[in-house]
Amino acid sequence: MFLSHMMGVLHHPKEEWGLIREEHYSALKCYSSHMIYLAAIPPLAAFIGTTQIGWSITGAEAVKLTVASALPIAIAFYVALLVGAGVMAWFIHWMEKTYGSESSFDDCMVLTTFTATPMFLAGLAALIPILWLDVLIGMGAVAYTIHLLYTGVPEIMKIPKDRGFFFSSSILTVGLVVLVGMLAVTAALWSTALTPWVAG
Repeated sequence: MFLSHMMGVLHHPKEEWGLIREEHYSALKCYSSHMIYLAAIPPLAAFIGTTQIGWSITGAEAVKLTVASALPIAIAFYVALLVGAGVMAWFIHWMEKTYGSESSFDDCMVLTTFTATPMFLAGLAALIPILWLDVLIGMGAVAYTIHLLYTGVPEIMKIPKDRGFFFSSSILTVGLVVLVGMLAVTAALWSTALTPWVAG
């Protein structure tokens, strides 16, 4: 059923959000049936792309990372995505009463899970060592994620559309802060504990 909803939210989100709300998924169900698989896509694709295909930002010869150095980075990336999703759901739950919603943490986790689906799927682009293409795919995924957020909040959180608009904007702001925080932690880890090593 999760796969059906995932495809539905990508093709006709306005209708699908109502169906998702009626399922009453728990946070545990979101993680066990959806998040643990989708969150693995970007790290796995990046691991394959950096160790088997190689990357070149300037168009010069592709650079590959060693498997030994790329594997812990991929695992840390995976854990960060799972934790980040939970943090986002917690922030949404923390803010909801401000906008007149009485939804549970489970509802907030459902919103986070399905809203993030395009970004997780776009992680497949990490297999392709073409920077401009990956950026383009990433930007498209972010745009559609924002669209899903603005259509999903009124439905899942059961609030009027005008309040949903402001709530969605607040969630988007928090999401950007969480993203910047994750990037800062990643940069710190790369320069200390998880330094990547070039193969060859």
